[in-house]
Amino acid sequence: MGLLTYTSNTSLDGYVADTSGSFEFSFPDEEVLAFINDLERPVGTYLFGRRLYEVMAVWDDPAMLDDPSPGTRDFAAQWRETDKVVYSTTLTEVSAPRTRLERTFDPQAVRDLVAGAGTEVGLGGPTLAAAALAAGLVDEVRLLVRPVLLGGGLASFPLGVRTDLELVDERRFASGVVHVHYRVRR
Repeated sequence: MGLLTYTSNTSLDGYVADTSGSFEFSFPDEEVLAFINDLERPVGTYLFGRRLYEVMAVWDDPAMLDDPSPGTRDFAAQWRETDKVVYSTTLTEVSAPRTRLERTFDPQAVRDLVAGAGTEVGLGGPTLAAAALAAGLVDEVRLLVRPVLLGGGLASFPLGVRTDLELVDERRFASGVVHVHYRVRR
């Protein structure tokens, strides 16, 4: 049985993007990127909302495999080897190989996918994560907390959904980023 894990870069005040939609504050340095690569290596399938999928599609560019950054090359290779499901009512097609488009988020279908997975299933994007948290599907939450206060923007978590968590691990990086890893209490 697999795990459904929500991993997110977030500001200290809980936003994945600022009020203008920028997420540049979250670009990782090599130390953090190497950690993210190791953290995400067990993921066999990603679930994305439309917006995050469109942002992540850059990893399909063949030039990413030739990037001078070892971390970038590693992540690009992982991206290409991972299956992806994109939830969108507005996209007409997806361009990435190993990617399928779903029109609606069906909690039971996700539950079945995770139950049948021999690997982790990664969840990306706060809007999709909100639906998965509300449905009680998320097993673990992993945050890379950035040392910045954005004062508003796109929240990492939904309002009105209580989820009790148990701290599993934490790590501090030279850049001031702190990784916190929680298991959802059932």
